[in-house]
Amino acid sequence: MPRFSIVVPSHGVAGRLSQALDSVLAQSFGDFELIPVCDAPDAPAADVVAGYAERDSRVTSVHSPPSAGLAGARNTGLKAAVGGHVLFLDGDDVLVPGALAALDARLSAVGDVDVLYFEHERTPWWEGEPTNPAAPLLARTPKGAFSPGRAPQLTGVALPAWSAVYRRAFLTERDLAFPGDHFTDVGFGGLVALRAERVAALRAVVVRHLLRRQGNRLGLPGEHHAELLDQTELVLTRAAEQDLPADRLKPLFEQLFAAVLKTAAHPRRLTSERRAFFRRASALYRRHRPAGYRAPGGSLGVQHRLLASGSYAAFRTLRAAHRTASRAAALLPRPRGLRTRLRYAAALRLPLDRNLVVYCAYWGRGYACNPAAIHAKARLLAPQLRSVFLVEPEAVGSVPPGVEHAVIGSRKYWQVLARAKYLVNNANFADAVVKRPGSVHLQTQHGTPLKTMGADQATYPVVAAATGSFAKLLARVDRWDYNLTSNRHSTEMWERAFPSAHETLEYGYPRNDVYCTASADDVARVRKALGVPDGKKALLYAPTHRDYATGFETGLDLAEFCEAIGDDYVVLLRAHYFYDQGSSRGGGRIIDVTGHRSSEDVCLAADALITDYSSIMFDYANLDRPIVAYADDWDVYRETRGVYFDLMELPPGRVARTPEELAAVFRDGSYADETATSLRAAFRERFCQFDDGRAAERVVRRVLLGEPPESIPPVIPLAERVPAPAATLVRS
Repeated sequence: MPRFSIVVPSHGVAGRLSQALDSVLAQSFGDFELIPVCDAPDAPAADVVAGYAERDSRVTSVHSPPSAGLAGARNTGLKAAVGGHVLFLDGDDVLVPGALAALDARLSAVGDVDVLYFEHERTPWWEGEPTNPAAPLLARTPKGAFSPGRAPQLTGVALPAWSAVYRRAFLTERDLAFPGDHFTDVGFGGLVALRAERVAALRAVVVRHLLRRQGNRLGLPGEHHAELLDQTELVLTRAAEQDLPADRLKPLFEQLFAAVLKTAAHPRRLTSERRAFFRRASALYRRHRPAGYRAPGGSLGVQHRLLASGSYAAFRTLRAAHRTASRAAALLPRPRGLRTRLRYAAALRLPLDRNLVVYCAYWGRGYACNPAAIHAKARLLAPQLRSVFLVEPEAVGSVPPGVEHAVIGSRKYWQVLARAKYLVNNANFADAVVKRPGSVHLQTQHGTPLKTMGADQATYPVVAAATGSFAKLLARVDRWDYNLTSNRHSTEMWERAFPSAHETLEYGYPRNDVYCTASADDVARVRKALGVPDGKKALLYAPTHRDYATGFETGLDLAEFCEAIGDDYVVLLRAHYFYDQGSSRGGGRIIDVTGHRSSEDVCLAADALITDYSSIMFDYANLDRPIVAYADDWDVYRETRGVYFDLMELPPGRVARTPEELAAVFRDGSYADETATSLRAAFRERFCQFDDGRAAERVVRRVLLGEPPESIPPVIPLAERVPAPAATLVRS
């Protein structure tokens, strides 16, 4: 039997789960079992856990559906545990180095206790100093083991479940489990403290709790706050049945109602039934108030007295000023120019237009990418919706006939942004755009992340300097309601890079639908439009941006490369969109397609792809055509830009480090041999999970038409998809 069983629920934290698991497996004390609790075998976290289970026999996952909540996940893990003591760790928290050794030593010193409480560090995600809220509670506890009556401040309800380790036999013999769906730590902690006979404390930090930018899920608005009263009633009822002594009942009562009053006074948590919440809390207060209890002083005491008297009107008046000020600040428009601010503010006072959808791609560079693909599908599936595409003045010509548009910065631009129910973008809207209640923001992204993105860029000075204010970036992220991903890797990395309360849609990228729906005639049409000569093999060369470079440099002499590989090939040069100069850099066998509106068309035309670290490789892999990674400066790029995985270990095909190696793989045909095909297959398995040709339909049905998740078309398995045919290559 292992010394510890460590239960780690993982719902919604797949992107950071590996940090939690690593912190456990790296402990110097190794006598434990690690039990990650996943939603289902095909959940995002299950992919993460599977790798750990293969490498370490101490890892055994179990499954609990999301509908069971955190309580269900912990209870499932507890039932599977066989260790002497149980420790609960949230999936985005970590054990500090030496934590298990410290717990083992303390348990050995104090003997057979039911609960060992310990300190934890609450670490702000972005800025601010770490705090240790458990330290004051544990500072006055006896040195050894003691009965709960000797430390009445340890009621259990003021500490999270992961701030203690529990003797498993104590929990099972007394049938203690996590109650309810929400605020389960309050109920569990209170019941444990009431039933424990012998406890101890460790005055040292064991768990480092990462405070989420978006706050605790329990702090979000919703009807679930009524369950705080359920947990309060449960604990106080058990205390009454147990005839808890007055010296223990008073701190328990105060700590429970401190949480209740905080919720009742919060301007946003209770969106409805606020009066009912207050009245029920008032009844509980009067029913369970200890005999002779005196309310605390100050403003908190005023709230206690109002709750005791049931004076909801007075309580509401007390918080009204703060609520009014908060709402005014939240709705303050911020565009530049007094006239623009006034017009925008006036438009914000008008009702939302529930049939208006606003699209934008690449900061207004044109009609392109995922927003354009969603727009096209919406015209078919939801013709009742009015769609407006936002573009910069120089990009107006890219808008197809019949597509309504607004020039960025114009009066119409601010009007539609203020009134639209739906806002769709593959980057971000301007800082001045207000997220109105009832509006829906969809972030489609525009690539799969190899390089670090969002908040993960902060530790790379060159990138961070170019990014600007991360606080402003994350404020824009907070406006998202949905975030689109094309593979499980992206799901996990976006969660890390863009922490917020939005919902992830694993629907695939709509722009990539064409890779499964285009015909041979479509491919021939595109090649003709781009000027690819008949019978020639077209190699798409698409290098990415270098943060440490001052301008576009291919890193490859394309004229010499064409000379080295022979006359059978032409090269389609597509520079990063940062370097679209509107003029051709090609000539002869080099066709510059940087300014072509659609990267999807360019990919369809190409028989093979050459790229360095551009995310175009993930999209192109859907075509199941050869890819060669030209990684001449991989080490420098990895160190200065930061990457999420080692491309050299998981390449999409052959890798070349020098111009000579690159030319060689095309001269001898190894760019498309069995080894290259095998590497590409593994790459496709990992990164082409959801791009099946129906992504746009799924997005339109779920986001714009509001259809329930269960009615959305499922993803077609990779093996059943038929990619668009290449012009000169025959697929086996």
